Amino acid sequence: MLTRLAVGLLWLLHFLPLALLAPIGEAVGLAAYALVARRRRICLRNLELCLPELDAPARRVLAARHFRWLGRSYLERGLLWWASERRLRRLIRVEGTEHVPGAGRAVIVLAPHFLGLDAAATRLSMDYDAVSMYQRQSNAFVNALLVRYRNRFGRVRLVVRQEGLRPVIRAMREGRHFYYLPDMDFGPHESIFVPFFGVPAATVPALSRLASLTGAPVVPMTVRMLPGSGGYRVTLHPPLEGFPGGDVEADTLRMNRWIEDRAREPDMLAQYHWAHRRFKTRPPGEPSLYK
Repeated sequence: MLTRLAVGLLWLLHFLPLALLAPIGEAVGLAAYALVARRRRICLRNLELCLPELDAPARRVLAARHFRWLGRSYLERGLLWWASERRLRRLIRVEGTEHVPGAGRAVIVLAPHFLGLDAAATRLSMDYDAVSMYQRQSNAFVNALLVRYRNRFGRVRLVVRQEGLRPVIRAMREGRHFYYLPDMDFGPHESIFVPFFGVPAATVPALSRLASLTGAPVVPMTVRMLPGSGGYRVTLHPPLEGFPGGDVEADTLRMNRWIEDRAREPDMLAQYHWAHRRFKTRPPGEPSLYK
């Protein structure tokens, strides 16, 4: 019942102009920072691990900024699910489309977990046939909602993560671009430990293998949430040169370093997904970093 009420509230809020919706989202984020202790602790711990040059007060300031953007990202999903295509094209601007070829040749869009990730996916799905993976949700209502609205423009083929990469490869051979989210901790199965911000992180090395199997160029993407009513700016960067390089671990490290460099940019640091337990899986014998 609570989930349905929350979805109904998102639907009502999407009618507001972004100039009003954005500060409401920021206020919700600040309330979550104060009240949702577990996520606040995870965020602060990640900042402590990844940005040791910051002292505790600076980390708290950064964490509060992060939660303000996080609150916006949740409330603005109502726009992604129900706003008109015309409105979304106006709010979400895309640059670098010259790096994505026309129909018939797939690319891998490397999409790190910045908070505007869903907005970028929705906007790109208006213009390109794509394939993407998703984690099936335990709540059937939420799962159906996500499947419906991630393909609201009818151009995305969704693959359940448990199905593996074979359906993705088939879709790419049909010319569909693969929207690949690389930087989550999915446990030790098929992961390797590669540094991320200097911390060994369980990382699935699928990007290197998939690029090798399909011959598809890797086009990295970033998305910035802009202040106030500015909307979003999606940037498709030039394809990674010489990728893959023949060494899966070196390729995966290169991917992590690219994400880290983008996350360190001053206007992006608060918009990386710090509230996720990126380092929950540890190398054998090492203790948890979150206890």
